[in-house]
Amino acid sequence: MIVVTGGAGFIGSCFVAKLNDRGIDEIIVVDELGTSEKWRNLVKRRYADYLDKDAFLAMVEADRVPFPVEAVIHMGACSSTTERDAGFLMENNYHYSCRLAEWTRRQGVRFIYASSAATYGDGSRGFSDDDEMSKALKPINMYGYSKQLFDLWVLRNGLAPHVAGIKFFNVFGPNEYHKADMTSVIYKAFHQIREKGRVGLFKSYRPEYADGGQKRDFVSVKECAEVLWWLLEHREVNGIFNLGTGEARTWNDLIKAVFAALERPAAIDYVEMPEGIRGQYQYFTEARMDKLRAAGCPVAFPPLEETVADYVQNHLLQADPYL
Repeated sequence: MIVVTGGAGFIGSCFVAKLNDRGIDEIIVVDELGTSEKWRNLVKRRYADYLDKDAFLAMVEADRVPFPVEAVIHMGACSSTTERDAGFLMENNYHYSCRLAEWTRRQGVRFIYASSAATYGDGSRGFSDDDEMSKALKPINMYGYSKQLFDLWVLRNGLAPHVAGIKFFNVFGPNEYHKADMTSVIYKAFHQIREKGRVGLFKSYRPEYADGGQKRDFVSVKECAEVLWWLLEHREVNGIFNLGTGEARTWNDLIKAVFAALERPAAIDYVEMPEGIRGQYQYFTEARMDKLRAAGCPVAFPPLEETVADYVQNHLLQADPYL
């Protein structure tokens, strides 16, 4: 069995789709569905069973997992950068990951987990995924800190040569629809354009960046799933890796790509950024991809305009937008 935690979530469900495309359905989906709509991400998927995340952890801690496990793809976490309950994030994101990693080490099970570019904080220390650089990072929100703590735990306990961690940058694509305020700007812009014909972007408060000229490394979830598949096939590749395209693009580029995919002229309004987030706003993120490429990962990243068009035309405009 391949266990995918967060398997009903955004990246997790897209990876389950990738496994299904490869003819694999011996999958255990682990998640916490609650009252959200993310169950819809599972409707098209084939898998052996679903387990609540707490029930699965209880099995792991008792060392009584009742099925053979080939690999654990640990995508499960609270990914809200605005979550204020630090105790919850410590337990849900950090301690849960530690217990699961310890169990996979004892069992000799492949372990691939989601870290985050949020560990880079304001970006002032750069975006290198070198292990020594990772130790010096200072996240600026509790979500990023919970991910940083686990990365440090992996390094401190000597697990880096045995597991694969992925620092996801700005991921977008199908199956993110349940994420409310945490959906991508592409998803939000698509609905703004259909409702108002215009999109609002934050003004810049730094002279070196034009309004809408702030940059991010935007990466499609489909390419992320390809990288996860490659890591699953290559157990010998381990360490903590960035996952973006390696090329930062502006918010203006992103929004113009959405308008182009809808065959509409771009209409962008620049609005004031709330004062509460101005001090911690990231003006630039770009994944250093040397480490993953040096490991032999062959996944190519199409141009932003192409991946945005795919998301808009093949998913958001469709009656059934799910992957």
